[in-house]
Amino acid sequence: MNSNRKKILVAMSGGVDSSVAASILLNEGHDVAGATMRTWASDRCASKNTKACCGITGVEDAREVADRLGIRYWVLNFEKEFKRHVVDPFASEYLKGRTPNPCISCNEHIKFRLFLTRAREMGYDFIATGHYAELHLDQGRNSYFISEGVDPGKDQTYVLFPLDQEVLSHLFLPLGKYSKKEIRKMAESLKLPVWNKPDSQEICFIPNHDHGEFLKKEYLNEESEPGVIRNREGKILGRHEGYFHYTRGQRRGLGVSHSERLYVVDTHPAQNEVIVGAKEDVLNRSCLVTKINWFLKPEREGPFYAEVKIRSQHKKSRALIQRRDDQSADIEFSDPQEAITCGQAAVFYDGKRVLGGGWIEKLL
Repeated sequence: MNSNRKKILVAMSGGVDSSVAASILLNEGHDVAGATMRTWASDRCASKNTKACCGITGVEDAREVADRLGIRYWVLNFEKEFKRHVVDPFASEYLKGRTPNPCISCNEHIKFRLFLTRAREMGYDFIATGHYAELHLDQGRNSYFISEGVDPGKDQTYVLFPLDQEVLSHLFLPLGKYSKKEIRKMAESLKLPVWNKPDSQEICFIPNHDHGEFLKKEYLNEESEPGVIRNREGKILGRHEGYFHYTRGQRRGLGVSHSERLYVVDTHPAQNEVIVGAKEDVLNRSCLVTKINWFLKPEREGPFYAEVKIRSQHKKSRALIQRRDDQSADIEFSDPQEAITCGQAAVFYDGKRVLGGGWIEKLL
């Protein structure tokens, strides 16, 4: 009998990554089952967003893979929790003029913590996902941490920073040691029906990528007041159909003719105004980060240097981190960063290791 055999519930989206994750764990001798999380109302998701994990196509694909692998499979309804912890905060932040990251909120509250709770209720001690990252235990600090995997093009460590130690200690991330190309080859060799299925790049509850229209329909009853677009000197350059259609650093879709390329510098919800400027107007060096979750908390007091990401596709950049307390810190970058945005995450790295991360509260 395999003494290392674990009972693992795999979060299966119907995509190639989670499908191969289940196969890898099964081949390692674990007791594996799969489950898909339905996170958005079926009457909206099933017909309008079939590519997302909550869509009917995702469920059908995941069930077919589970049948192919010979494992048990369930669909778990997390709609109420998803709306409360992800969709409502997303809308609230946008309407305050901030730019939230719903995928990170979903990872923190739904895809890992709630999923682990439900897995335990079903008799499974561990969970697994198809994220591209590696999980390690720092023996000296007795602390789990996440690091980048072998495929830099698929690294997903940025969106995993809020996971707590309880979740990490009951988690498997089997894909970190593989490249995406290798995963597709494995899926093809296993004759999994999703081996060439394209990756989803969209917010699951906004399939058309238009967050402004989503907010109008779901939270503003289709009513929104038009407003003005001003430059930093106060001159009116154009009009808009709602400040919540815009985010800091945006340069497309402004609808303003100008002699130079314009970027959104700020939005003023109370005045329903959008402020635009030149590229240098969205460059900043410092910000306050709050609600920090540490994987590897610095052992010494005082400021320290690390590499910091301010968006998932942003390059890491050297910065000085000055802690105010355990959950907040001032971040000062060595080089100016484009469009540091309130509501987004800042994640701290030491090489490939994730030290921790938090939420950008304000610019300094």
